[in-house]
Amino acid sequence: MKKTKRKFSVDFKLKVILDALTEKETLSALSQKYDLHSNQISHWKQDFE
Repeated sequence: MKKTKRKFSVDFKLKVILDALTEKETLSALSQKYDLHSNQISHWKQDFE
């Protein structure tokens, strides 16, 4: 079975970025919460900054 590439809305990305910027949770915890890889969150955060 072939996996399809997931696409994320701008609203979802902003929600994740804002959670990452507040630093109330670790990247590991955020990645589990949003079912993402921690590197993906880091890249979105860097692009935002």
